Amino acid sequence: MIKRNKIIYWIATLWLSLGMISSGLVQLLRMKEEVDMMAHLGYPLYFLTILGVWKMLGVITVLIPTFPVVKEWAYAGFFLAMSGAVISHIVLGDPAKELFGPALLIVLTVASWYFRPANRKLISVNKVV
Repeated sequence: MIKRNKIIYWIATLWLSLGMISSGLVQLLRMKEEVDMMAHLGYPLYFLTILGVWKMLGVITVLIPTFPVVKEWAYAGFFLAMSGAVISHIVLGDPAKELFGPALLIVLTVASWYFRPANRKLISVNKVV
């Protein structure tokens, strides 16, 4: 892995982790702004706990160097959660500023996934018949 890719990976991964931890913590603490946003989006409040817990577990999974299969699921979960947030805001006609956070986390998720080191990827086995 070239040095540039390693730097991109760690910057994207650390910013992604910071974003997911901070938003997950806000959700777990059920801060008023987050409760109001969830009500505005029409989702039940128990989603805050589910999202918060899964974000925390996802960050741990992405940061540890083992379990590549679980790591793929964590990246997929981040992507699905954040794209769901973007779509929810668009459907409700919310202002573009509401899309910035989740859209940035999508970009960071894709960058972290794409630039991850070989030891953090699934090993594909090509079978010759």
